Amino acid sequence: MVHTDVLTLKALSYHAFHGVHEIERKQGNTFEVDITFHAALRHAGKSDKLDLTVDYEKAEKIVSDVMLGASVHLIEKLCMDIGEQLMDTFLEVYAVQVVIRKLDPPIKVPAAYSEISMQWQRPSD
Repeated sequence: MVHTDVLTLKALSYHAFHGVHEIERKQGNTFEVDITFHAALRHAGKSDKLDLTVDYEKAEKIVSDVMLGASVHLIEKLCMDIGEQLMDTFLEVYAVQVVIRKLDPPIKVPAAYSEISMQWQRPSD
């Protein structure tokens, strides 16, 4: 029996320069990123070895490179880039979910954030 365990990085925070409006690309905004990995992690739990789990320093580096990289218009683009790179890097992961929140989005009414969530899953054998 294969266990699917869950490892989550929650509310990674970045000041970044993404958005459709020019002011967003000049002044920037605060973004939060959540990553949820689904993988068999019990061997890591028994052995206490980093190479048997998701190295979340590596995961954060991928997120950071995207979030602090070239300016894009849409949080959907950021989410796609992060999710695809995570799946390409962490081959032991069965599935990953990426959530990106843009805090205080530039709309006419007060809003805590706008949010995109995307999921990737490997085909089952």
